[in-house]
Amino acid sequence: MKLKYLPALMLLIVGIGCLIAHSIIGAKVGSDGILIEPFYLLPVGYLLAALGIIIGLTVGIVSFSRKTKKTFK
Repeated sequence: MKLKYLPALMLLIVGIGCLIAHSIIGAKVGSDGILIEPFYLLPVGYLLAALGIIIGLTVGIVSFSRKTKKTFK
């Protein structure tokens, strides 16, 4: 695997890790009736996973377009 895809892969892994951590931790109700839930992991996980996918696709498209320009010259 190319080193240029590493940032996108790391963002994707951390994002999926946040989503998995949210499902493992779960939610519970405190003794005073307040819901205790790590809600912040959901938007952070989706954001990081989406950024990883977008950056990976962008790097792939730019790399592919540069490769095709070199072969047609």
